[in-house]
This record gives sequence, C-alpha cells and structure tokens, in this order.
Amino acid sequence: MESARSAMPSRGTVVVSGLASDAHTWNLVYLQILIEEFGYHVVNLGACVPDDVLVETCRRIDPALIALGSVNGHGRTDGLRVVARLRDCPELVATPMVIGGKLTVSDDAETLAPELLAAGFDGVFPDRASTEGEFAAFVAALPTAPRQLLSMGRPE
Repeated sequence: MESARSAMPSRGTVVVSGLASDAHTWNLVYLQILIEEFGYHVVNLGACVPDDVLVETCRRIDPALIALGSVNGHGRTDGLRVVARLRDCPELVATPMVIGGKLTVSDDAETLAPELLAAGFDGVFPDRASTEGEFAAFVAALPTAPRQLLSMGRPE
C-alpha cells in the first residue's frame, strides 16, 4: 500500500548527519522525520560520521540541504571544521547548510550564530535559542528548482 507521502514527488535529497564526536542518534531520526514531512528524501548518515565520509557523501549526492545535528555540546567546534571542508568543494559551495542542537557546553549558544554563519552555515538553530518552527520555516522556504539550475551563473 502506498502512503500519501510516498506518492508525492520528492523535492530533492537532504543529508542529515551527526558530527564526528557525537554518538547521539535520536536527534537525527527526529530531523529526518521532520524533513520528510516537507517532501524530501533523506539520507541519514547517523552518529559519529567522519568528516571525510560526510564530505564525500555530499559530493556524490549533491543534496538540496545538509543538516548537521549535535547533542554532545561540541557542535560549534566540529561544525566550524566540517563546514570549511564542505564549502571547499566547488559542487557544494551553493548548497544550503544548517547546524543545530547543543552547540556548546556553556550557556552562550545564542552568541555562536554569527560565527557559524560567517564560517559558511546558512542557518544556525541552537537548542535553547530556536524552535522547531524556525527550522521548519527554513526547510519550507528552500527552493524547489533542480540543483543544476540553482547553481547556474554562480562562479565555479
């Protein structure tokens, strides 16, 4: 039996991933379900994903969005490192990238957004300073055009 969700055309593929130092998975499953509700196919790489695996998978898939989640409080550190690697790939330079969850072990997560945005993220959703609705609005606003059309006219 075909569900209503599987009968809808996909808006594209989203890569959901944990970071190299984070062993939590429940947050990634939740993100996957939320993103699928918007009509995307989700490739969930799971927890403790090495940077090389994340980069190579994203290069191969050419996703409509890369969503990174953290629960262990090291999201800022791991995120800064991996977003630089992802943005160094010409085929991913225009790909929307977001990070969210527990980004630091301190109470200053709200102050991290400018640094993470400047490093290359398009959205930052700290656990105590953002809501599911804000993330959902970001996902809902993603363009639906094919990826190759989105990158036309951008410098290589």
